[in-house]
Amino acid sequence: MVEELWKNIKKKRFSSIYLFYGAETFLINETKQLLIQSAIDINEEDFNLSSYDLEETPIEAILEDAETIPFFGERKIIVLHNPFFLTAEKTKSKVEHDIKKLEVYLKEPPPYTILLLIGSFEKLDERKKITKELKKNAEVLEAKKLTEAELKKWMRQRAAFNKVEMDEEALDTMLHLAGTNLFLLTSEVDKMALYVQDSHLITKEIVEELVAKSLEQNIFSLVDKIISRKIEDALRIYYDLMKQNEEPLKILAIITNQFRLIYQVKGLSKAGYGQQQIASVLKVHPFRVKLAAGQAQRFSEKELLACINLFAEADYGMKTGSMNKHMIIEMIFFQIHDRFNKKAH
Repeated sequence: MVEELWKNIKKKRFSSIYLFYGAETFLINETKQLLIQSAIDINEEDFNLSSYDLEETPIEAILEDAETIPFFGERKIIVLHNPFFLTAEKTKSKVEHDIKKLEVYLKEPPPYTILLLIGSFEKLDERKKITKELKKNAEVLEAKKLTEAELKKWMRQRAAFNKVEMDEEALDTMLHLAGTNLFLLTSEVDKMALYVQDSHLITKEIVEELVAKSLEQNIFSLVDKIISRKIEDALRIYYDLMKQNEEPLKILAIITNQFRLIYQVKGLSKAGYGQQQIASVLKVHPFRVKLAAGQAQRFSEKELLACINLFAEADYGMKTGSMNKHMIIEMIFFQIHDRFNKKAH
């Protein structure tokens, strides 16, 4: 859907009203910038681009601005942030909006104004009249978190924009190393595109060489090494994190969260939930669920609970200062390793 919207904007087929909402703020910001660059001249932005916060300014005051003819250029853009009146959410804002005036405006918007409403919320209240009217009259972008397939498609398109290609192994490796943050993936693809200008191909090896792992991805690899009984590799990753001045308590918290996720995924899978349903219930990206499901096969639920209890004891030990923080984490690795070795023999 975003491709069609972008295509129309680039061809200057503008709507008078847009609504962008959802959790994928990077996609919203990219679309907003494309709209601004395509609809008004950069030299006219000071005069023809306005931005309002609906938690501070009533809608009727903004509509007066929208109905005023621009001084320069053929059109202006008015951006409205935080239209919480489209949701069921309660806000602390004391601003009261005359929604009826917006309903009237939607029926016959002036041809010289583009009204853009932007919300970071994930759901609209479909029962409200104003929501129904807006969806009927506006161009709507629901910016959901992208699926694994959509993230790969995005990276391919971003590579093509930079006149390079990415092979399938490179795409998989990118998701493993950089995670699912669209902003980070885009900047990493742009960086690698500069590096491969001669060959025009981003490979798995180039991704491994150039992409910096996030702390979470490093710890995912660390957990994977523990599960695979590769204790020396796990310790090597841990020592690298120490060199980067990462706090042991923070590392322990992320390891604990990863094991808790594996435990939850295992339990929900056992109850018959699919990966997409599990992602929705746990409010995590489906790609994380997919990886955790693979790791869950190496554990029984009893073993996972035992590990989580070990982490809880370690957390208590760190916070009370009863033992050296670094030694606590190393001991956990050996305890889990011993447990798996007994299981293996």
